[in-house]
Amino acid sequence: MRTTIVGGGPGGLYTAILLRKADPSHDVTVLERNRLDDTFGFGVVLSDATRETLESLDPETFGRIEAASAHWDDIEIHYRGEVLRSTGHGFSGVSRQVLLDILARRARDLGATLAFQNDIRSLSDLPAADLVVAADGANSTVRALLEKDVRPTIELRPNRFVWLGTTYPFPAFTFHFKENEHGLWRVHAYRYEEGMSTFIVEATEATWRKAGMDKASEDDTIAYCQRLFAKELSGHALVKNKSLWRQFPIVKCARWSSGNVALLGDAAHTTHFSIGSGTKLAMEDAQALVAAVTRHPDEVGKALEDYEATRRPTVDSFQRAAAVSLTWFEDTERYMRHEPIQFGFSLLTRSFRVTHDELARRDKAYVAAVDRWFAQRAAAQSGVAVPLDPPPPPLFTPFKVRDVVLDNRVVVSPMCMYSATDGAINDWHLVHLGSRAVGGAGLVLAEMTDVSPEARITPGCAGLYKDEHVAAWKRVVDFAHTWTRAKMGIQLGHAGRKGSTCLPWGGGMDEPLPDGNWPILAPSALPYFPHSQVPREMTREDMDKTTEDFVAAARRAERAGFDWLEMHYAHGYLMATFLSPLTNKRTDEYGGSIENRARFPLEVFDAVRRVWPQSKPMSVRISATDWAPGGNDATEAVAIARLFKEHGCDVMDMSAGQTVPHGKPVYGRQFQTPFAERVRLEAGIPTMAVGNISSYTDVNTILAAGRADLCVLARAHLFDPYWTRHAAAELGYAMPWPDPYESMTRYRARFK
Repeated sequence: MRTTIVGGGPGGLYTAILLRKADPSHDVTVLERNRLDDTFGFGVVLSDATRETLESLDPETFGRIEAASAHWDDIEIHYRGEVLRSTGHGFSGVSRQVLLDILARRARDLGATLAFQNDIRSLSDLPAADLVVAADGANSTVRALLEKDVRPTIELRPNRFVWLGTTYPFPAFTFHFKENEHGLWRVHAYRYEEGMSTFIVEATEATWRKAGMDKASEDDTIAYCQRLFAKELSGHALVKNKSLWRQFPIVKCARWSSGNVALLGDAAHTTHFSIGSGTKLAMEDAQALVAAVTRHPDEVGKALEDYEATRRPTVDSFQRAAAVSLTWFEDTERYMRHEPIQFGFSLLTRSFRVTHDELARRDKAYVAAVDRWFAQRAAAQSGVAVPLDPPPPPLFTPFKVRDVVLDNRVVVSPMCMYSATDGAINDWHLVHLGSRAVGGAGLVLAEMTDVSPEARITPGCAGLYKDEHVAAWKRVVDFAHTWTRAKMGIQLGHAGRKGSTCLPWGGGMDEPLPDGNWPILAPSALPYFPHSQVPREMTREDMDKTTEDFVAAARRAERAGFDWLEMHYAHGYLMATFLSPLTNKRTDEYGGSIENRARFPLEVFDAVRRVWPQSKPMSVRISATDWAPGGNDATEAVAIARLFKEHGCDVMDMSAGQTVPHGKPVYGRQFQTPFAERVRLEAGIPTMAVGNISSYTDVNTILAAGRADLCVLARAHLFDPYWTRHAAAELGYAMPWPDPYESMTRYRARFK
């Protein structure tokens, strides 16, 4: 097979090596626009896992790279005059120029043809080939020529960074966070060979401009950074190499191939330097591409489909993690209020790929110190004694809101059961909620409970709009209070324009009832789907009646004995539609600005707060983003949270989306946690994180990093009602069982 590789960087050269190793009859040519020694940057980072992969694929190349590498296990974080050190991370750095020399020599030794200073402007410039590999970087010419087929998107991120070198021999992967009169500067630094280190300086655009770096030459940049980091560099020099201030481009492509052309490395996707090396991903792409070609030696089209299908899930996951890490560094100013030990933990776990558990495996002492610090804070906050030797895992620390103390930080999310009759719950709800309370969660939130018959989502929704409803709810609460230590909460809501719809298993979620509809309300007369029932735009009388309904339901919730009350202002239900500009088109004092859109939701909140006991907490669940153009986003979520905090809200429950059917959620691991973190830090109010949180270590990580105060799990609790107790067993935490289950103490010991 004849293969032409455009791009003589590590990805392109490694593809040539692996193709020739797989089959020496392959005719492989590498075309590179620059000279071999005309490279950008300084050092490349490779993790221990990547090094193991490279060793398995081509031991000879790996041996040469290994001999030229600088190794380290530690990460140092310099923050507020303190140095935090964590060990066990396992990385190595190698000079990019040395790496290119090694790969080029190995490719030539294996019989590949390397042609430098060959600038490709058109696909017709390429020699005839069965396979073309575009490995020509983030500014790929080949990708641009195939734009209609591969459909790239390139997002320039706001922070500015410059890639420098230094003769200072950093002993660990080092982060510096330093403030001056212009703002906060971040440094990512690591040694890559004897006597040389990479030194990346990063800042927000505002800081960069204030410092005059928008007008700086390379020499100006060197002079400024040399002065700024004189102490950190201990008299060592900074070195330039095409060291221009840049914005990081996030490159994504709808497809990675067109015809016989495959995109590889930065030409197909980029990942921010804060999580690792694009070189690593490019070399792993090369492995996946060559493996696919080997599986389909006579069918290039099928090989390229195979390459993308097998490789894309890993890259997508890595890009999501990189995006979270990138955002952490864009928003570092937000974390500067953290105490040093929490700041360090937040940084180390910023991508969500390194968790509390994973970090403990690498550095047990560091995580033990984090847990001890967190336990001390929890004891001071709750007034409850917490052991410190050893400290409990963060999820098993208490949390106090008003006069209510939760035993732990796990919350059972409100989950609609759609199994009530005219609002009246039954034995299903008793068993469903009772079993989760026995399962050990600190707080169990009952499903969205509607404040009037017209407020229901479906005919099967639970309610508190009749006095007769109270006894059934009291039975559930009394069971939990008698047999468990769980606190019980109820979520009050009104479906608004998403009301009068089918059961999820009896017609489809949010689909209008075929008959038996009831009138529905909304701030504006906009249906949810085009074929949905059109709601009536609310009048002042409607608002007054709705407020009365919420107040009456809250009074009934108090009679039922609930410890906690949550207002459901999310997911496109009535109050959410007031908050969102996509669904609130009013021109009176209840529409327009965010303060006006929040006016009625706040009126209802205030009315309920007045009748709900002052000793008991109230939380509000909002959609932090509508996931749709023109809708609310995280900035508005912070503003909304501040308004509710001013009105006495105790905790914000941060969900997202479901406001409009055309919203486009960005799913992923803990995909809503960043909203909880941002609101917590910027609005200064406790938050609950929800959304794709499933593991014990995820919860510990979120809490210890200060991303939320409570973690809310839904499907995980449907799958495992005893999730919290199983977490205790897995983590070696002694959690007391109810008396009837006393024998479980002995079983747990055997299980452990």
